[in-house]
Amino acid sequence: MNRQRAQQIINNFTGRRIVVLGDLMLDEFIWGEVRRISPEAPVPVVEVKRETWHLGGAGNVVSNLLGLGARAIPVGIVGDDGAAAQLRNRFAELGAETSGIISDSSRPTTRKTRIVAHSQQMVRADREDRAPIKEDAENRIISAFINALENTDAIIVSDYDKGLLTPRVLAAAIGAAQTQGKIVCLDPKIRNFNHYRKVDVVTPNQLEAERVTNIEIIDESSLSAAAHCIRDMLDCKIVLITRGEHGMSLLDRQGEMTHIPTVAREIYDVTGAGDTVIATLTLALVSGAAIEEAAIIANHAAGVVVAKVGTATTSRAELSIALQDLDH
Repeated sequence: MNRQRAQQIINNFTGRRIVVLGDLMLDEFIWGEVRRISPEAPVPVVEVKRETWHLGGAGNVVSNLLGLGARAIPVGIVGDDGAAAQLRNRFAELGAETSGIISDSSRPTTRKTRIVAHSQQMVRADREDRAPIKEDAENRIISAFINALENTDAIIVSDYDKGLLTPRVLAAAIGAAQTQGKIVCLDPKIRNFNHYRKVDVVTPNQLEAERVTNIEIIDESSLSAAAHCIRDMLDCKIVLITRGEHGMSLLDRQGEMTHIPTVAREIYDVTGAGDTVIATLTLALVSGAAIEEAAIIANHAAGVVVAKVGTATTSRAELSIALQDLDH
């Protein structure tokens, strides 16, 4: 694939409608400097300079889609608290449709607070309830998802293992999407792995692939064996294993493996890189790309975000620049 072909694909991102079903989070960053050690305990004292808030988890998938020119409809659960209000406001500011965001007063909004000094994360504090959502919440989520399906191009399922994606929710969502002929791309977690059956594309990272298959990936043979095992387990069409500094490895519909080397020149923070991959991959697929083309474009998008600190996204302009190396 050359740069002209890649540009043709990303030009088609505009206006694509993607439903994102998954765990919504608020990512809070406290930025500061360390100049001394606390007299109370042998820990650094962070002098806070500023605070920022970002959409995390499935919300970061939504942010990536919007940054790339698509339309996004998040479907997920938030609590009845200040973090939920911040999430809703941020979605509205970015232009996301918010009718699929359901409130559940029995749960807190998932919130991750990271303290960062001199571009290094010092500590993270999580506020969350990872228990599976209750039947009433399941009913409301399934209804919101089915309502959101109309006139959409594809579905992304973003599992952060925070309790939203119960076996019932997954079965209903995947089944409804299949009935309407929608592409389903899924970013997995270990706990729910057996409930992802019959999706179109699944994107585990290498550690997840090793754990669900009990195959240690040490060479091309074991990598291929793990990918084929996952495809057999899930009866899915395509497996894309993300492998950090080793890039990505793709098992396509025909059973062929393709290895895509990383294009990242600088890696500051891998937070949210998987969100960027699945957002870009899905958009490329519904914009006319073959799966290998979509994976190459997604790999370049990941290369952009890992060079940024914190929960990051890429824009279509940044992606266009990153894809220039396809002609070299």
